[in-house]
Amino acid sequence: MKNLEVSLPCPQGEVLVPPSKSISHRAVICASLAQGNSVLQNVAFSDDISATILGMRAFGANIRYLGNYMDDKANDISVEGIKPENIPENLVIDCKESGSTLRFLIPVALLFGSHVTFTGSGRLFSRPLDVYYDIFEKQGIHYQLGEDGLSLTVLGKLKADIFEIPGNVSSQFISGLLFALPCLEGDSEIIIKSPLESRSYIDLTLEVLSKFGIKIKNQNYERFLINGSQSYKPADYIVEGDFSQAAFWLAAGVLGGDVTCLNLNINSKQPDKYIIDIIKKIGAKPIIGSSFIRAKACRTVGSVIDASQCPDLVPIVAVLGALSSGTTQITNAERLRLKESDRLKAMSSELGQLGAKIRELPDGLIIEGRDMLEGGVVYSWNDHRIAMALAISSVRCKMPVIIKGSDAVNKSYPGFWKDFVKLGGQIDEFFFRS
Repeated sequence: MKNLEVSLPCPQGEVLVPPSKSISHRAVICASLAQGNSVLQNVAFSDDISATILGMRAFGANIRYLGNYMDDKANDISVEGIKPENIPENLVIDCKESGSTLRFLIPVALLFGSHVTFTGSGRLFSRPLDVYYDIFEKQGIHYQLGEDGLSLTVLGKLKADIFEIPGNVSSQFISGLLFALPCLEGDSEIIIKSPLESRSYIDLTLEVLSKFGIKIKNQNYERFLINGSQSYKPADYIVEGDFSQAAFWLAAGVLGGDVTCLNLNINSKQPDKYIIDIIKKIGAKPIIGSSFIRAKACRTVGSVIDASQCPDLVPIVAVLGALSSGTTQITNAERLRLKESDRLKAMSSELGQLGAKIRELPDGLIIEGRDMLEGGVVYSWNDHRIAMALAISSVRCKMPVIIKGSDAVNKSYPGFWKDFVKLGGQIDEFFFRS
């Protein structure tokens, strides 16, 4: 675990935003399910994406690098799809700490009828899987949790059916089913029993599926009609830049600098594009082009932010709230308690350590803004978004911020600290005596 002393007093410059993690997961899965060869451009091998790639390789997809592999930069990859007849009978897939990998690949595993054991680390298996357990019970699919609570074994085949899913659970369950159901012999239907949260993630799934030849009828996010016996088609696909990562740099610019984020699709369906609306709402006037966004320092004011459709933005929005005048309230964020960490508790605790006036609610945060925070020692909670948000808080801290567990960023953004320095950040490795 690395501990870094960081400071970013006046961020200036351009950042090439890394590829979207959400889209990369989806593109790798779709290309792997296609019969033939696909080329995926602009893929970065964060820990989460590496887990999905290794998972699809375990099923038999031939995934290789095109050109020189660079661990913290974008790469192009070739994907030759799975041949069902070559899938091993017994598989072990290490999902690391990636909830997307686990929830996406469980239905994929049930296409083939193999004995598949999913393993992981951290809080992965403390995150709910009840939606799938209910399906297993209904369809007679065997499943078993490991005695250590860090594995799940499944055996059986998914059958076409009507699937009723609550709208307030992770959209990853719905996406996982959307990957698998088109490949079944019969037609299926997904019924959403309550208003669907994080619907933009479903939009992403549907968009990538369509690029690989899969058609699904979306009836106002209340029903999804899936014809069976469809076949994935190979495709060449360029992954766009990640708005959830750009959000950290845009916040840095707003808090005290001048930062331009490159490699962004302003017409993207990514839910975290909402960061543009948020910074406008609190007083920023970003300059927006077709492939870039520039954010400059300005006076910001607190606001009410509904996180139901953009939960991943909450850590950095909390930082913005802590350094805006007036009160910021973040609402409809209860699901953040089930991420890599309890993100509401983590941000309340660690921003409080830095001197913020912040109060934790059951489903959100209330923050009384200050002009400056103090700085000091904080912990990442082994959560990439917590680590990055705390790093950005150093833009307006009187003293440096010492982040314990700073290498948590590798989960989604291995090049984060390089970009931090590129914008003028100062970093020193810090050793604690036991």
